[in-house]
Amino acid sequence: MSQIGSERKEAGTVLARTLSAWFAVWMGLLTVAFYRWPGMHMLWWGAIGLSSTAGVVVGVLVHRPRRRWPWFMLATALFMFGAGDFLYNVATDVFGLENPFPSFPDALYLAMYPLVAAGLLGFIRSRTGRNNRESLLDAATLTIGLALLSWLFLIDPYVRNDELTLLQKLVSVAYPLGDVLTLAVFARLLTGGVKPFGSINFLGLGTAGLLIADVIYGLIQLNGNWHVGGPTDLGWVLCYFGWAAAALHPSMVRMTEPTRSTSGDLSVRRIALLGAASLIAPSLLLVEASIGKAFRDAAVIGTASAVMFVLVLTRLAGVMGDHRQSLARERELREATATLVSAADAGEAVSAVRHSLARLLPAGTPHKVVVVRAERADEPGLIRVSGLGPELRAQLREFSSVLRHPLGIENDVLYLAGPTEALQALQPTFEVLGAQAAMALERITLSAEVSRRSSEAYFRTLIHNTADVILIVDDNDVIQYASPSAGPVFGDERLAGYELWEFIARDEHVRLAGLLAQVRGGSQAHVTADARAERVDGTGLVVEVDCRDLRADPTVGGLVLTVRDVTERRRLEEQLIRQAFHDSLTGLANRVLFQDRVEQSVARATRDGSLVGVVFVDLDDFKIVNDTLGHAVGDALLKAVGERISGELRDTDTVARLGGDEFAALIESDSMADLELAAERIVIALGEQFTVAGETVNGISSVGLSTTVDASTAEELMRQADLALYVAKGAGKGQWRRYQSDVHTAVLERLELRAALDQAVKEQQFMLQYQPIVDLDTGVPLGFEALVRWNHPTRGMIAPGHFIEVAEESGLIVPMGRMVLQQALNTAGRWQRATAPGALRYISVNVSARQFRTPGFVEEVRQMLHASGVEPGTLLLEITESLLLRNDDQVRADLDALRAMGVRLAIDDFGTGYSSLSYLQHMPIDVLKIDKSFIDDMLSSSQQRAVVNAIVQLAQTFNLSVVAEGVEEPGQREALRQVGCPYGQGYLFARPLSEPDAFALIPKASPFAAMA
Repeated sequence: MSQIGSERKEAGTVLARTLSAWFAVWMGLLTVAFYRWPGMHMLWWGAIGLSSTAGVVVGVLVHRPRRRWPWFMLATALFMFGAGDFLYNVATDVFGLENPFPSFPDALYLAMYPLVAAGLLGFIRSRTGRNNRESLLDAATLTIGLALLSWLFLIDPYVRNDELTLLQKLVSVAYPLGDVLTLAVFARLLTGGVKPFGSINFLGLGTAGLLIADVIYGLIQLNGNWHVGGPTDLGWVLCYFGWAAAALHPSMVRMTEPTRSTSGDLSVRRIALLGAASLIAPSLLLVEASIGKAFRDAAVIGTASAVMFVLVLTRLAGVMGDHRQSLARERELREATATLVSAADAGEAVSAVRHSLARLLPAGTPHKVVVVRAERADEPGLIRVSGLGPELRAQLREFSSVLRHPLGIENDVLYLAGPTEALQALQPTFEVLGAQAAMALERITLSAEVSRRSSEAYFRTLIHNTADVILIVDDNDVIQYASPSAGPVFGDERLAGYELWEFIARDEHVRLAGLLAQVRGGSQAHVTADARAERVDGTGLVVEVDCRDLRADPTVGGLVLTVRDVTERRRLEEQLIRQAFHDSLTGLANRVLFQDRVEQSVARATRDGSLVGVVFVDLDDFKIVNDTLGHAVGDALLKAVGERISGELRDTDTVARLGGDEFAALIESDSMADLELAAERIVIALGEQFTVAGETVNGISSVGLSTTVDASTAEELMRQADLALYVAKGAGKGQWRRYQSDVHTAVLERLELRAALDQAVKEQQFMLQYQPIVDLDTGVPLGFEALVRWNHPTRGMIAPGHFIEVAEESGLIVPMGRMVLQQALNTAGRWQRATAPGALRYISVNVSARQFRTPGFVEEVRQMLHASGVEPGTLLLEITESLLLRNDDQVRADLDALRAMGVRLAIDDFGTGYSSLSYLQHMPIDVLKIDKSFIDDMLSSSQQRAVVNAIVQLAQTFNLSVVAEGVEEPGQREALRQVGCPYGQGYLFARPLSEPDAFALIPKASPFAAMA
């Protein structure tokens, strides 16, 4: 195919040369005839004009350039020129007119100039685009210089000639202006980076002949009469011949082909030409000055000089811009070279080329980069998209031009499509980048080949040493090849020749045969599955089999089975799965598995209407077991609890440990009675004592039950069981409750209170009030007890009885107590600094057992005392009897540390708990506070009066002070004085007061002794 194309091209070239030669001979003969037989000059001249027009048309039809209209514009101009000559000759020779001017032929002559300019502009647009500013500036500089000469010698004489009419002046001026237009456009073509070749040389010859003949014609018209047949006509003959010869020359197709722009290059010839043009104006001034001629044209010459000066400055600015752009492109090329050198594969190299081209093009320029593999590597250059193959042409259909460069030894070709002007400017850089990319791809290809040859030996070694077994099986399932690793896996590496099924468990044959059939049938490229296999000695193992069809590969010719022993891995996976869904301590289901089964059961119950119940179990005293007997006994108790719960339920029920001491059970039953009976059995079973690790421990638990009667989702069912458990715990130990909607609101209110309390602690919504503790004899305040109040943002002031229990349950009592202690000490410090020494003897603060047991509590007290400036003896901490019940060495140590610090200690609500003489004797206690419940009935009950008397006597025996709480009546005060109780507090003396009101009660001096 390429040979046929070459033959056609060679035949076309021979035809073009033949036509050019015959045309030159023909035009020469016509010219000789024109001068030899002047009487027939009209015939010969008409033949010259028509031959020139026909030559252009024939050249276009023979050579078929990319764009034809510029040539047709040139042919039309020649026709207009010839028609004008013919009509002029008719006027002079036929009608006898002597040099008719102006006449209709002048209109045809003048119409030629814009047609010539349009054709030349078509060549410029086709070759170098529209935005070639440098060539435009150079052409303008040259044109202005020559136009200045035309003005001085042609245009100005016509303008100043008084013998000519206005019409004659206009027509006369139009000729040199047409020449200037033609000169300007042709200069723009020459300065657009066009290197000389045949067609453009002929165009230059014709244009020069036209301009010279026109100038001579103009001068003759100024100084005499014009006559046909003179030597001036040779210039127009050259015009006719040159333009037609340019179209007939084979290189005429290059006039409309895009080419690389070199207009920005300042060659020595161009600089000399531009310099000569810019010196025309000062040279004319110099000549006129030397001959003593008045500077009549000084304004025109000065204007031309100024315009050329601006053009030169603009050209220099463009040169500097081109230089900066060249530096930027060089920098980008260096970065691209570094990236290409480090590219590891062809993809990275092509990506680097795409990135570099995107940065080399002006920002926002639409473009597309394509790399294709061609049958042969074409020469690099700027070509038309229409000349590409159909597939590539479809990819680049939105562009008209494309840059091409071959890439290395694989016949890969790089194409960059974009606007023609941008491609012309980028072409030199593109060729450099393409050459670098080609070298990079060749390096990558060679490296890959070296690596491939090394890898063959490498992978051969791997196959012989890998733990995976490689089997090649033919269409009859006979093993053709087995890698050496078959020995460790199957007990013998000599498996070739045996059927595959001899090493697969019998019940796996059908399933595995189906998978192999899928691979052979092409429905799956490869399959991976687990199968139970057998070793040569009959022992079983679990293998993972990956099967691929490589029967089409002549080096393999069968199914490739990669077999891996995964026996131990699967065992570990099963163990991990069990650990993920089972409690590690009890072996029961964990929360994740339990929730999943609840969801399944609820979904099934929704479909068939069956009854599902969820039981939540919580050990009531598990923390005590952990704290007193240790975590080992606690863990043993949890195991025993799980076993006992499972023993009370069926095997189909699910028992789970949710965490800590919380258990749950999922029960499916036919009746509500069965579910309630199951909950009761669990309570009874756990109520019996456990013997674990040699210790007898209590497993009493609370149980909450919910059913699908009240819940429609698994989440709702578990939430209701939790609420029921909450109610059961509130009813006392060892109780069970079923969820009922009427208790739902109360439980939610308690939970909301707990959430609000947590927010209150964070926002410090608590404030303190102070109730005075007075001497019962004098009524003078000894000190104050700090009482906390919750300043709720919507409910107002809330007394502690409504939230202290919830704070204890949630653990919020610790940060709340810390805040109360800090505020109370800060208040006491301010009071002491504002009163006389000894006026305020102490401030009393309640401390919960949970707060007291918090690690670091003693140190916190020490730091708060130091920060507030309060003496330790001023602080009285009130604790409950429950803190002293357990023989806790840490509690005793902390009490001793506080006492040694100087802090005094009081037992609050004495007599309501487990009062014991033992801790009164051994614990460092200073004050007993009698609970209000004893004081309330003291006047009406002699028994209560006796109890109060006994407490007072007991305190005196152990040298302890006594404070009666809740004194509200004068009779109660008098009765307490009679039994010897020295101090009291209550509404009789004052309600809890704000800080300012309490401060007002403090005496200015020290009228009382300290509490003993």
